[in-house]
Amino acid sequence: MSKKKKKLNQQQQQNHFSLRTISPLTLNQSSTFKAFEQGKHLLLHGVAGTGKTYISLYLALNEVLNKSRYKHIVVIRSVVPSRDMGFLPGSAKEKARVYEEPYKMICDDLFGRGDGYDILKMKRMLDFTTTSFLRGVTFNDAIIIVDECQNMIQQELDTVMTRVGNNCRIVFCGDFRQTDLAKHEERRGLLTFMNILDKMSCFEKIEFGKEDIVRSALVKSYIISKLELGYV
Repeated sequence: MSKKKKKLNQQQQQNHFSLRTISPLTLNQSSTFKAFEQGKHLLLHGVAGTGKTYISLYLALNEVLNKSRYKHIVVIRSVVPSRDMGFLPGSAKEKARVYEEPYKMICDDLFGRGDGYDILKMKRMLDFTTTSFLRGVTFNDAIIIVDECQNMIQQELDTVMTRVGNNCRIVFCGDFRQTDLAKHEERRGLLTFMNILDKMSCFEKIEFGKEDIVRSALVKSYIISKLELGYV
């Protein structure tokens, strides 16, 4: 295929690049939509499978694609594995790419195509980074999604908050019960951080419970059983 035809095909594909519309499925998801529309910063906390990351990305994408005052989305997470994978080849940034997979799956689903995430990155509408690369950085004109924040120690959460510049919104997603941190003092980082946010009127905290689980009936049954047995 000639370069001219290849470029034309790429342009045609991008012309069909549109975000599908989704609606909240639970009361707490509805509360998230409402708080976001009111301009609040958000702390979405609660059990797995409740759509915290999914709806955060949807709301952020919808805002940016509709030519709002925000120019791009930044997804931040800590590179704490749930299990030691041993040595991974490549640079630090190359090793961090494995942590992008959940956001690629969400974006590809929201756009109904396998290259949704790649197009967003190519257009500089979405950036992914880890807490390892935040020193000296300031984010402006951005919606910042801080995912899996239960795996961040207090110092990392402080660093994220102090990177927020002008014209930004920030959304934290996580559940302290799902932390992969080993040390007790590190595991308390999110709880301390939540206490601080509770004193900030610009933040809306929404607590997701078992009634908000939407991933699948099996996941819902499993998590409810864990909660009832006290295995959290």
